[in-house]
Amino acid sequence: AEQAAAAQEAGRAGRVRAVAGTLARRASVPLALLLIWQLAAALDLINTTLLPPPTEVASAFWELLTSGRLSEALGISLTRIAIGLVIGIPVGLALGIAAGLFKLGEELIDALMQALRTVPFVALIPLFILWLGIGDVSKIALIAFGVTFPVYMNTYAGIRGVDAKLIEAAEVFGLSRTQLVRQVVVPGALPSILVGLRYALGLSVIALVVAETVNANSGIGALVSDARQFLQTDIVLVGIVVYSVLGLTADGLIRILERRLLSWRGSFRGA
Repeated sequence: AEQAAAAQEAGRAGRVRAVAGTLARRASVPLALLLIWQLAAALDLINTTLLPPPTEVASAFWELLTSGRLSEALGISLTRIAIGLVIGIPVGLALGIAAGLFKLGEELIDALMQALRTVPFVALIPLFILWLGIGDVSKIALIAFGVTFPVYMNTYAGIRGVDAKLIEAAEVFGLSRTQLVRQVVVPGALPSILVGLRYALGLSVIALVVAETVNANSGIGALVSDARQFLQTDIVLVGIVVYSVLGLTADGLIRILERRLLSWRGSFRGA
């Protein structure tokens, strides 16, 4: 029993060291770039008015955080993203499932979705403002519109990519239509659906940037736009960092979800 406990403890310690090593390697390149940036500013190799050093950016971040401006703006932006995702993801899933499972659904839905997905966000902003006004509704609609398409595309492709032999085998074993979808089609399409969710969360941040930068009086985009007008480059960089952290956090959440939902699938993790 003592040997088993010791082996278990050693295994946990090994996993902790492995995770720590991975995090250290992931952080090494960004930290090296920050160091080079700081040194370049200290040696007057860059124009610090246009590109303030990391220490000034960190100081601006702390000032915005302690004053409450950053938390207020971030809360508004996160609310817009959350509502857009709550609308766009279910719509994309529903359309992808309908087009993937049914031939009639594909004939009615796919051509329209393929045409709409090529429309850039920027081209839709004036139209959304005319239809929905300049408030939050138009921004949320832009986010929802953007995230619908990666979810749809990957759901549709995932369902159509399920091995036909698995379908035939399930039918031979007498599975009903509902059982077939739940036990064969959904697990087979799930990896592709999760890829669609990763794209959707990343795209939601891009859509937010576009919506808030073009027309916003609140949120991170408004903070950045005001700073740009007063040549406060450090605050502009804080906004960029916040956007990048939002994207990285969203990607990390989907990675965790993938590990939990796809634990049954062995995959190549790099040599």
